[in-house]
Amino acid sequence: MSAPERQGSFWCEQGWVNGAVVAGVRLEIDAAGTVTGTETGVPARSGDCLLAGVTFPAASNAHSHAFHRVLRGRTHAAGPGSFWTWREHMYETAGALTPELYEQLATAVFTEMVVTGWTSVAEFHYVHHQPDGSAYVQEHAMERALARAAVAAGIRLTLLDTCYLAGGFDAPLSAAQLRFGDRDGAAWLQRLASLRAAIAAEFDPAQVSVGAALHSVRGVPEEELELISRKLPADLPLHIHLSEQPAENDACREATGLTPALLLAKHGLVTRRLSAVHATHLSEEDMTALGNAGATVVMCPSTEADLADGIGPAAELQAAGARIALGTDQHAVVDPWLEMRALEHGERLRSGERGRFAPADLHAAVSRAGAESQGRRAPGLAAGDTCDLMSVDPGSIRTAGSDPGQLALTATAADVHTVVVGGRILARHGRHTVLGDPAALLSAAVAALDASRRSPTPAATTEDP
Repeated sequence: MSAPERQGSFWCEQGWVNGAVVAGVRLEIDAAGTVTGTETGVPARSGDCLLAGVTFPAASNAHSHAFHRVLRGRTHAAGPGSFWTWREHMYETAGALTPELYEQLATAVFTEMVVTGWTSVAEFHYVHHQPDGSAYVQEHAMERALARAAVAAGIRLTLLDTCYLAGGFDAPLSAAQLRFGDRDGAAWLQRLASLRAAIAAEFDPAQVSVGAALHSVRGVPEEELELISRKLPADLPLHIHLSEQPAENDACREATGLTPALLLAKHGLVTRRLSAVHATHLSEEDMTALGNAGATVVMCPSTEADLADGIGPAAELQAAGARIALGTDQHAVVDPWLEMRALEHGERLRSGERGRFAPADLHAAVSRAGAESQGRRAPGLAAGDTCDLMSVDPGSIRTAGSDPGQLALTATAADVHTVVVGGRILARHGRHTVLGDPAALLSAAVAALDASRRSPTPAATTEDP
């Protein structure tokens, strides 16, 4: 089935414009899927595509590991656990991936994102090679698989090719990590340049682009940070897992005398293009450095709760000058509305105060800041915005009676009835207009991966599946 046609205009019964909900919002859309004109308080015109309920800028997912979706509901063993015990399950799943299986799984995961209101995603990708660390014959086989999956689902993909060189401070990659690694920073930069050229030649940059990531300070030795700081192209967004665990901070201080954030700052990597993911356990100096740089901090509240990471100082970071974005990370939940609410609820639990993030702050975090962290134009209803929209039912069992401007505190993805990507309607009532029910896609993809793990493991091959 082909993609739906792009609409030339939309009329929204109510819409989020300039931080408030107003009635009768009419949008003009150009051939590139950009909003060229916005009117408010006007009736619909003949030919307009009508969007009932309340229409908001779509969500921009600032942190994702697509293959982690397999772990949902499968890692909660009896007895105590932690991020580090969960990580063993993650490595097992990573080891089973092939380009074919990953394309199937990522297509399903990206489809789930689209129908719930996410229309762009920063995919933090480090499963580059075969399990033994050898390359596929088809160059960038895993990366191309993810790009094809994004095209199939219609989501905008920023593929964050990740530098992952060590298993910890002064520790080599473990056997489970071999497929993540490159020889050194120079080899990663070379592969990244090749990937950028390959993706640009094959895919529309409005659909698929390439960014950069460092896995973590424990995954990239300090001597490589200086090289990467000098050689990484200035036009690329840069993401990193930062201070997710106290153990990471302790190890970094022991090895370098600095916190992870200050180690990055020492090498000139804390800048406006940086997105620090999690940033849960920070010092005052860390927050000042990130804030002064205008860096983005990507909070993933449902994942941080699921992994017992802790609650990061989001309000203090925003007050210091950092931008707050949101991501689904390991996909314990794929729901922009629940991530917004969890951000505010975490602040309430941590501070004992309500309203730390106003609804306008939450919408900015889930849409504009996430898009900026990917180097993309923001979604929205204003002229110049990308026409990526999600329309919500204000009269459901969850939202009935809510002030339309406070739906961030009551709605869930189940209330999203229409999703627009670049002026095209890609989801209606939880179903993708091209691929259908994401639950069926997810079930099939997880079953295929499970079946592959039950089969005898073939010897490593340099043939591309």
